Amino acid sequence: MKYIKLIWSFFKIRRNTKKSRKQIKKLQEEKLRELLLYTFDHSKYYRETFEKAGITREQIPMRPLSDFPTIDKTLFMEHFNKLVTVDNLCQEQLRSFNEAEGEHQEKFKDQYHVVHSSGSTGKPGFFVYDDKAWNQMLIGIIRAALWDMTNLQVLKFLASKPKVAYIAATDGRYGGAMAVGGGIDGLHMERLFLDIKMPLTEWIASIKDFKPNIIIGYPSAIKILGELVEKGQVTVDIMRIISCGEPLGSHLRSYMKTIFKADIINIYGASESLILGVESEHSDGMYLFDDMNYIEVESENIYLTSLYNRVQPLIRYKISDQLVLKEADEENSYPFTRVQSIVGRNEDLIWFEGENGTRDFLHPLAIEGFCIEGLIDYQFKKVSSNQFQMIAEVPDKKQRALVESEMQRSMKQILEEKKLEYVRFDMRFTDCIMPDPATGKKRLIAT
Repeated sequence: MKYIKLIWSFFKIRRNTKKSRKQIKKLQEEKLRELLLYTFDHSKYYRETFEKAGITREQIPMRPLSDFPTIDKTLFMEHFNKLVTVDNLCQEQLRSFNEAEGEHQEKFKDQYHVVHSSGSTGKPGFFVYDDKAWNQMLIGIIRAALWDMTNLQVLKFLASKPKVAYIAATDGRYGGAMAVGGGIDGLHMERLFLDIKMPLTEWIASIKDFKPNIIIGYPSAIKILGELVEKGQVTVDIMRIISCGEPLGSHLRSYMKTIFKADIINIYGASESLILGVESEHSDGMYLFDDMNYIEVESENIYLTSLYNRVQPLIRYKISDQLVLKEADEENSYPFTRVQSIVGRNEDLIWFEGENGTRDFLHPLAIEGFCIEGLIDYQFKKVSSNQFQMIAEVPDKKQRALVESEMQRSMKQILEEKKLEYVRFDMRFTDCIMPDPATGKKRLIAT
């Protein structure tokens, strides 16, 4: 997208943040009905499943979304070739295209942007965007990255020609790397990509030479940069940090704030829809972009409907995140649905079994509400059916005894509330928790 058009589209979508909740819900509903009708007319898979559910085309404008069939990743991959709304897309060709050498920004058949998932929830899948959908997504990401800025601040920011360093997995068609690259190029900003697998000596040399003032990347990767700054191995002057790709805990957010003394924006996205929401302050929670997606929370299931991608529609697509939502009200700054907490992915749960056959789970993010000085990051490791270990990153050895005492007390309370008194728990300290070398992301549950 050309620069002027990109800027115009950005300011246009920003107007939605000033609308009322009622106006946003109306816009969301209008986009939803247009998508459902388009999908019925152009996707063989969805037309068949709608009709099987007893939904005719005439009924689409009236039936609640909850009446429509759901889909998960398994069904999505199994029926990919019938699900897409164009004839020149098939999964086998996409797989060959992905495996071939070439620039990651290169488009499939010069028409489609191809993103693959990291495979954290199983076999990687392919998610396809045409130019229209891709550009809408980029505008949504730019809105999130520049969240809480006034229009004047945005113009001054862009005029300063920021230098952006992206630190994450960059050696594949990962949505984050592709979207960041597209957005930075579209805004004519300088960029530096640091792959999480690069030797730290290369990081240090690149950072010193490039001198970035914006950092984007996985929080676990940004933390490594923070440790280099702490040790005096690099010096940076950062105005904004944009975290994405994995959960940003309150402890790590606090650490980043202390080290970089910069605004921290946390973007929530997934391969299925690269922009879902944004968080500027942990205490405020995260706002979901209701003008771009429709997210349903039903019991323990979360369903995503992407409102802007018509080439590869995702309607009531089950995602593995667990959200606790709080509807926007008059006290909220924005008219979007607010997420009180993102509990994380289902695969990050640890299940325990008692001697009497009882079974229940614990999620590592359960301790996010604890405010423990000295604790920067952590992982959980399951030891047995009734025992786990917490690996705590506390570089200051003088603080470890206090952290352990406070954590033992707090964890005991959680286990009692969950009726998991039979579960045993101990701690192991480390100076640094490193990301998984295969994905570049930190595992909540260590193997």
